Amino acid sequence: MRSPDLIRLETVGMPQGFDALIDVRSPAEFAQDHLPGAINLPVLSDSEHARVGTLYKQVSPFDARKLGGALVAANVARHVQGPLAGHDGAWRPLVYCWRGGQRSGAMATILGQIGWRVGRIEGGYKSWRAQVVRRVQELGFPSPVVVLDGNTGSGKTALLGVLARRGHQVIDLEGLAHHRGSLFGHRGPQPGQKMFEGRLAAALEGLDPSRPVLVEAESSRIGTLGLPKAVWTAITAAPRLALQVPLAERARFSARDYADITDQPGEVQEILGKFASLHPAERIESWLRLADAAAWRELAHELMQHHYDPRYARSRGRHLENLRGTVALDDLRDLDAAASRIETALRDLALI
Repeated sequence: MRSPDLIRLETVGMPQGFDALIDVRSPAEFAQDHLPGAINLPVLSDSEHARVGTLYKQVSPFDARKLGGALVAANVARHVQGPLAGHDGAWRPLVYCWRGGQRSGAMATILGQIGWRVGRIEGGYKSWRAQVVRRVQELGFPSPVVVLDGNTGSGKTALLGVLARRGHQVIDLEGLAHHRGSLFGHRGPQPGQKMFEGRLAAALEGLDPSRPVLVEAESSRIGTLGLPKAVWTAITAAPRLALQVPLAERARFSARDYADITDQPGEVQEILGKFASLHPAERIESWLRLADAAAWRELAHELMQHHYDPRYARSRGRHLENLRGTVALDDLRDLDAAASRIETALRDLALI
């Protein structure tokens, strides 16, 4: 029999030496947000959690704990006989609940009685969330930040991916947010704000402070998600390298890059309807005709010329003092060659 080890989190990063991270909260709590890499083995289902909470408030804490104890014991037994059945005595789990109290304590005690060396996070999810908020709202980037700028369709995300594969430190904000940052940026459901911040905090925690980190120029919101204060402040103050790509090439690249949107019948037309308050009716009608004809390159050209480029110019004007240089790219067919030119420019400007 082993007593659970109480683990205090000092950073967003997870302690070493554990084989699994187990969130014992209800499925609804887990779906809203959880520690990166955690699996959900709830000791109370959603309905059971609500039932115990109601009993606690309306009858008595004792009756709630008695019912909760019975339900937790039954659920932990199912986990031991099910998902945990294949683990030997050397397996070491780390468990947590909302505040590191009764739910994780019950699970850790039972697993420890079996003989596993169990860790329990002191303060639970709430303590980890406090570290996340501190990282993204107060501390921000531990590394010097360099921003890759450029008009819509310049291939910034794709080029950062190439640079990441070459060993540069990169944080893909749009990947973490699961959104490409425009009305056409929908990639499916986005994470909630808390989950986004948790993913971002983990990415920041993993950076080498001695090396710069490359990020893409973003607005303060990516889809429905807001960039946290310390992160946004660092991006707006960081040196920038701008990509200059001809409009025709950006249109070609975007028509291919957004194929997941254009392949969905009616999706583009629905999005174009959201531009109605920003452009004359005849222009919207012209764009809809292009969409109906599947003329995606021509539509991308029009959208950039009349919508995205003018707005991007106004936004870029607020950061001119941070512009350190530009890289002209005639086309984006060879992303490796384009990434090499960006690397050269960054080195020449002593940004990497």
